[in-house]
Amino acid sequence: MRRSTPVLTAPEYSVRVVACSDDHRGWSTAEPVETFGLVLPRRGHFRLVNGGVEQSVDVTQGYAQVPGLDQRFAHPSGGDVCTFVGVGATLWREIVGDRPTSTTVRVDGVTELAHRLLLRTTHDAADPAERLVRTVAAAARTSAADGGGAARTPAARASRARLVMHAREAVLDDVPASHDLVSLARALEVSPAHLSRVFQAATGSSLTRFRNRVRMSRVLARLEAGDADLAAVAGDLGFADQAHLTRTVRATLGTTPARVGRAFGARAA
Repeated sequence: MRRSTPVLTAPEYSVRVVACSDDHRGWSTAEPVETFGLVLPRRGHFRLVNGGVEQSVDVTQGYAQVPGLDQRFAHPSGGDVCTFVGVGATLWREIVGDRPTSTTVRVDGVTELAHRLLLRTTHDAADPAERLVRTVAAAARTSAADGGGAARTPAARASRARLVMHAREAVLDDVPASHDLVSLARALEVSPAHLSRVFQAATGSSLTRFRNRVRMSRVLARLEAGDADLAAVAGDLGFADQAHLTRTVRATLGTTPARVGRAFGARAA
């Protein structure tokens, strides 16, 4: 079951929040894509076949919609909440250009912050068009086709893709074995070297960096919710202390948690 809530509506673009409560492992029927757009998750994760390409969708990896493709969905881990950014063809080309559009969009911390601020546009005096353009441009900058290493056969490529998907989902679900490479590799019944190599090839990121990226998403969610106790946030999310949290946010976003909190309208200090 899906529930769609409009956030912004204009002649050339629209933004809506889509909450899905589906909980099934099987694939849905094919749904044709009719408009350009982005789907950026805020909570939860699911699986997608987009134009014949299977991928994971979570806070670190969204996807682009391109007219003419078909999509199918599976929700083995329960429901999710995503933002759909629909963009007219002319505006899409003005922002993204004429380069081929990958269906996979890697969402870094900068892109996620732009996404979350876009959803707050109706609560402040910001220009919605400017925030939308920033979000789409940031997502396009990080988009990249899914890799999978140099697997020689389709079966080998599919096996590697499943391995990466299961590793991602273990981290996203905070499975205890996902807290270090060796434990996760043992849980997935592969060697640590193989998991590390395949994950890097498929995502362009080390497993450690992916784990930290997920943790950063949780920081942004807490700041957006108005949590001003940074020491508690740091402790809850596995940082050594508040200073470690501040250094990580500064390195990722180029600013401090306090400033991010103020951008959200909070008073984090």
